[in-house]
Amino acid sequence: MIVSNSVQYLQRKSSLICDILKRSSPSLALILFSSFFCIPVLIVCGSLFLPFDETWTHLVDTVLSDYVLNSFYLLIGVGFFSLLLSVVPAWLVTMYKFPGSRYLQWAILLPMSMPAYIIAYSYTGAFDAAGPVQTTIRDMTNLQYNEYWFPEIRSLGGAIAMLSFVLYPYIYLLARASFIEQSVCVLEVSRTLGCNALGAFKRVALPLARPAIIVGLSLVLMETLADYGTVQYFGISAFTTGIFKTWFGMDNSLVASQLSAILLLFVFVFLFLERRSRKLLTLHHTSNRYSPLTKEKLTGIRGFLSFIFCFTPLLFGFIIPVSFLVDWAINAYSQVFDIDFYRLFMNSIFLAFITSLLALFIALLLGYINRNNFSLVNRFLVRFISLGYAVPGTVIAIGVLIPFAWFDNKLDNFLITNFNTSSGLLISGTLFILIFAYLVRFLTIPINTVEASLEKIKPGVDEVAKTTGMSHFNLMKKIHIPIMRGSLLTCLLLVFVDVLKELPATLILRPFNFNTLAVRTFELANEERLAEAAVPALAIVIAGIIPVIIISNSISRSRPGYE
Repeated sequence: MIVSNSVQYLQRKSSLICDILKRSSPSLALILFSSFFCIPVLIVCGSLFLPFDETWTHLVDTVLSDYVLNSFYLLIGVGFFSLLLSVVPAWLVTMYKFPGSRYLQWAILLPMSMPAYIIAYSYTGAFDAAGPVQTTIRDMTNLQYNEYWFPEIRSLGGAIAMLSFVLYPYIYLLARASFIEQSVCVLEVSRTLGCNALGAFKRVALPLARPAIIVGLSLVLMETLADYGTVQYFGISAFTTGIFKTWFGMDNSLVASQLSAILLLFVFVFLFLERRSRKLLTLHHTSNRYSPLTKEKLTGIRGFLSFIFCFTPLLFGFIIPVSFLVDWAINAYSQVFDIDFYRLFMNSIFLAFITSLLALFIALLLGYINRNNFSLVNRFLVRFISLGYAVPGTVIAIGVLIPFAWFDNKLDNFLITNFNTSSGLLISGTLFILIFAYLVRFLTIPINTVEASLEKIKPGVDEVAKTTGMSHFNLMKKIHIPIMRGSLLTCLLLVFVDVLKELPATLILRPFNFNTLAVRTFELANEERLAEAAVPALAIVIAGIIPVIIISNSISRSRPGYE
């Protein structure tokens, strides 16, 4: 009897252990996806373990300190001004009514649709020595160029300003969402304890929103490190420009990869600090009452100052540069609107459309694998795949190009040796490698969207559908996707616009004789043909406005009774 009971006990335990192992084992599809999409990051990081050649001696003696210092100054400057332009406006449009506040709450996000390199071109064309602003100053004062002071646009300070004007919406977006979600009871209690409006903001609302603000700030800093178009156009020596110069100027792919790995280490440090800060900031809402926000009406000087404070970032980040772009585009459209522009437009739309659809399909596949076979290992693999958005496009391009170029060369040598035929650039010279780089870079957006949307659907819905004999495919098609349609459309548009704006990865990986709107804008601006560059630049900006408005409206509807 004792032996029989012992055997039964061991059988139950072994069955339980097998069930646990089965649930915790990663699925084959996730392993394949994580391995494939993490190749660029692994390749770049692995370059640090290879020998450092004499090129590094040259870099250390000449420009490496400039790369480090300029990148550091960019981070400090852009981070500070982005916070200044975002947090207070987010609080004002959330808690108060003043002239224009209803429109400013979504309009403040419009600079998010404008790539940093495009705003840099527009401000340079307007405020450079030969631009209309300085020309008007000279005509009105009869002064010569060297006889008056005017801030230099093409400088480190100019780059900080340009990046701040287009990146602050990342912080504004998350800060406003956090302010909307806060409990009215907490704010009311702080007022009864003697806090005025400013004190409630500083001592209650701001600490509660700090985790969201830090997440937004980390995104701003990573985008600053990833920027290439602005710093290159302004002639600033930063890590991204150094990677390009080392790769194409010195023809040294290894050192370029090692520089990319160092830049990647900065990104990982930001990610680590951001995650750690969220763990340390254990601030919680003490009430579950989320009554409609009652906005205080500001009139007179307070209303005017609130309007000015919220309108300023919109003015400098969107209205002024777009005004110049529209003016130049009207004057130059007859020179630009030809068959080449149509081809550029179709190339850009094709790449953005294919990439966004593939990204959404892969995200749905991974989301359902993780939902139906949930485990910590699977969750880790999905998170690992999602790291791509934090990696600069330059780094991803190099990490993609090195292994595929190696494969092409090996295959070509094999075919020449054994069959006396050449395969050429079978992969690295095609659109496949470019689309793959886009997927590595932007797959995070649909993965997070699908995961968040699926978590809102109760598992009981799946169980009820399965009792009717519904397959997983029909369950996804007839129940889940209709429920998630709004979120899926939003992330589809976001990926679409991000691909349209992506510059460094496209510059490195595009096939020969293949251009996009972003690349053509960059080429025309570098040739100082700013009026002609305005047309493709304006097309990119217009395409980016749609998802910005959708995102703003979805945030506004996230709280009951919020207008």
